[in-house]
Amino acid sequence: MRGRGGQEAATNADRRVVILLASAWGLGGTIRAAHNLAGYLVGNYDVEIVSVFRRRDEPFFPFPPGLEVTALDDLRKGATPRRLRLLRSILRRCPSVLMHPADRAAHVANLWVDFGLVRRLRGKSGFLIATRPGLNLMAADLAPPGLITIGEEQMHLRAHSWPLRGAMRRLYPRLDYLVTLTEQDMHEYEKLFAESPNRPRLAHIPNTVGDIGGPQADLGARTILAAGRLTAQKGFDLLIPAFKRTASAHPDWRLRICGKGHLRNELQKQIDEEGLAEVVRLAGPQDMAKEMATASIFVLSSRFEGFPLILIEAMSKGMAVVSFDCPTGPREVIRDHENGLLVPPLDVDALANAILELVEDEDLRRRCGPAAAETAGRYRIEAVGPQWEALFEGLARERGLRPAQVAARSGSEGPAERSEPAQRGSSARAEADGSEVTSLSER
Repeated sequence: MRGRGGQEAATNADRRVVILLASAWGLGGTIRAAHNLAGYLVGNYDVEIVSVFRRRDEPFFPFPPGLEVTALDDLRKGATPRRLRLLRSILRRCPSVLMHPADRAAHVANLWVDFGLVRRLRGKSGFLIATRPGLNLMAADLAPPGLITIGEEQMHLRAHSWPLRGAMRRLYPRLDYLVTLTEQDMHEYEKLFAESPNRPRLAHIPNTVGDIGGPQADLGARTILAAGRLTAQKGFDLLIPAFKRTASAHPDWRLRICGKGHLRNELQKQIDEEGLAEVVRLAGPQDMAKEMATASIFVLSSRFEGFPLILIEAMSKGMAVVSFDCPTGPREVIRDHENGLLVPPLDVDALANAILELVEDEDLRRRCGPAAAETAGRYRIEAVGPQWEALFEGLARERGLRPAQVAARSGSEGPAERSEPAQRGSSARAEADGSEVTSLSER
């Protein structure tokens, strides 16, 4: 895609934003955060979401008004025009030459997707935001002329395989910026590039939460809530035995785990074997606003996260929260015994003690809940959106583009960053599971 550009490509470049997602129609933290950002920007920028694939007619999260959304590979029956069906069938049989095979979403990419992406980006100008390692590497490798490329890390560096990290070390310096969700992860990336002659510029900008509606949490309720995919990452196999101590001492308390996933049967068996079938329920996907309104305590038992939006949402509802100090995110949000309880990662006894402490100390719940809601306010789009605008403005000035004519927002601050110049390459090649329902709090 190199070789085009010039003044024409730069025209209005500062007011066009393209966000590249694995799926725009699905359920997940990355999707929700992308929609929040797009909705914030759409009043002042031309915003488009480009989705690698599409399976459903209606999106799980409604698209913000005025947003253009495109699927590169529309898997719905009859969605492909008849004249293109044979070509699509042939190209879909070929693996992607752009998506790194170590990315967990690699299996949803193929040569048809490659062709569609190159075609979609050709001649575009503005900002291209990619949202997972495989897509970041595609953006870095293509380096479309006229587009300023920004990679987003929606998990954390240590969650990725060594082959993927090697590709990051080679290609991420071609990005104009790499944005992490936490300061902790930004430092991990600094270490990754410490011995590299070329380093990408780094910033950390957290994901945002929107108003999920409904009343605030009932801090007198005898219900504990957890939510997420029923997978090993979310650690519900650790939460269940941790809750047993509370169930023994306070049999009138209940634990509800919302979400679905491939470990449902194993978790139900564990609940039955622990003798907790009457007090622990695997509730499936639920309206989390309603669930949070009727519970008092939220528990994050994850083995790892990127930036746990579901935790911030629970805090925004004024819930008393308990979390493992897992990588990454909880440590940057929770101040122990001020706005929640933070316990060592994977320590089931410590988690059990923390849950029991909140159960038995309603005053502590009522202190932590309002403080949690105040903390969550820092992660609303009104607070985080200006950081993205500041990043766009700075990059546009570097490219010599016209400063964006955006509505003034007082008190906005730019992202925390590291300012080593990025050296772009001179040539380029010409954590989704294939389901659009990927997570309640994740990518």
